[in-house]
Amino acid sequence: MPLIPEEPQIPESAQGPRVTPAAGRTASTPRPVPGPRSAATPRPGHPGPRPARPAPPAPRPTPVSPTAARPAVREQPEDRSAVQLQLVPAPVGGSLAAADEAVDLLLDSGRAPGDILVLTTHEQHPWAAHELSFGEAAYWAQHDVGDDVFFAHAAKLDRCTSRSVVVVAVNGDVDDATARALAAARERAGALLIVCGDPQKINPVFGAVDGA
Repeated sequence: MPLIPEEPQIPESAQGPRVTPAAGRTASTPRPVPGPRSAATPRPGHPGPRPARPAPPAPRPTPVSPTAARPAVREQPEDRSAVQLQLVPAPVGGSLAAADEAVDLLLDSGRAPGDILVLTTHEQHPWAAHELSFGEAAYWAQHDVGDDVFFAHAAKLDRCTSRSVVVVAVNGDVDDATARALAAARERAGALLIVCGDPQKINPVFGAVDGA
C-alpha cells in the first residue's frame, strides 16, 4: 500500500509575526458606521412633529318645533311706591362725607357700582368737578357706560338715567330747588333712595311730596 505523505508541519515562526497589543493599551473596537438618516427620523433630544389636531365635530342642529310658540314678555311698570327711603342725619358740611360713606357701605354689601347714582344739591361733588375738568363729553360718556358709581349735580338730573340706588347729599339750604331735586331723585331711584342731610329740614320736604 503506498504511503500518503504527511502534510508538512509549518513551523510557528513561519506563520508571520503575531501582533501583540502594547502593554497598557487595549485594542480599539471598531465603531459602527451609521447609515444615512432619513428626514422623518427626528434628532435625539428633539420631539418629532406634533400630530395634527382632529377637527372639532360639527355642532348638531337643535330641532325647533314649528308649533312651539315663545311666550311674549311684558315689561312690568316699576312700582315707585315700593322705593325705600332712608335718611342719614348729617350737618350741611358733612353731607358729602356721609354720602361717600353710604356708597362704601352699599358696595361692601354687594351692590354693583353701576347701580349707584350720587347727587349733590349745591356744590359739585369733588369727583364730578374733577371729571368735568376734562370736558362734558368725556364726563357724560362715563355715565352712558354705566359700569361705575356716577356723581352729578341735581340740576342735571334730567340727563341721568334711573338706577337702583340714588344717594343725595343735601350740602346746602333746603329751598324750592332742593325740594324739586329730592322729588326727582325719588323718581330716578328704582329700589332705594338715601338722603344725607339735616332731618329737621328734609323731613318736611318728603311730607309735602307724599301729600302731593
